[in-house]
Amino acid sequence: MWMLRVADLFFVVFHTAFVLFSITGFLFPRLRKANLIALLLTAASWFGLGLRYGLGFCPLTEWHWQVLHAMGERGLPRSYIQYLFERILGLSLPAASIDILVGVAFGLSLILSVSLNLRDYRRRKDSRPDSRHSD
Repeated sequence: MWMLRVADLFFVVFHTAFVLFSITGFLFPRLRKANLIALLLTAASWFGLGLRYGLGFCPLTEWHWQVLHAMGERGLPRSYIQYLFERILGLSLPAASIDILVGVAFGLSLILSVSLNLRDYRRRKDSRPDSRHSD
């Protein structure tokens, strides 16, 4: 049972950190590429794997749910974010509200991450010395 508790704690910490990084990582210039990769992996999971397992599928959620079921937990929400709100904050919010919150946060984060990564790329490209004009 202790291994299940360790796995549960790991998923709560890692998955929560991943979510927080996904929605804030673009704020830190050195982390922007990693943030974009995290967001693209999330999109690939939600929409790519989602074609097979259901829209919004996340392997981290699936694995955590397996651990929680082994610990005897039942009646888990469909959304991991809804689970976090209930477990960490003690708030029970409607699933539809959570879905909207997650969709908006993800969409805005992706737009900002892509925009800032493109801007950073253009700035780096423009600041490189042009070898064609060297004397």
